Amino acid sequence: MEFQNSKAIYLQLADHLCLAILNGTYPEDERIPSVRDFAASVEVNANTAVRAYEWLQQQDIIYTRRGLGYFVAPGAKERIRQMRRTAFLSEELPSLFQSMRALGIEIGEIEQQWNAFQKKTT
Repeated sequence: MEFQNSKAIYLQLADHLCLAILNGTYPEDERIPSVRDFAASVEVNANTAVRAYEWLQQQDIIYTRRGLGYFVAPGAKERIRQMRRTAFLSEELPSLFQSMRALGIEIGEIEQQWNAFQKKTT
């Protein structure tokens, strides 16, 4: 896994696990890798992985079963989608709008691109 300097590593690890949950790699109420296994697989210190797991627990995306490990929480997919949607709308979209304005791109052009993209993916 390659890390970005602009975001804390534990949050990037949490994003990585969230994406795996969204993609169905880890279904709801199913076990995810142990902290040590996950840390080894992404080549980070176990303490960093612990921080990612703690953050995911605070967001109600994963939970622990004493003696069994960590599991994907019921409703985790929808919580992740909502969190990412909120972040996109409040953080990424304003930057996109600024770029559009600077480049003289109208919303109609974006809509055309969106429609073409939708046709390709359906």
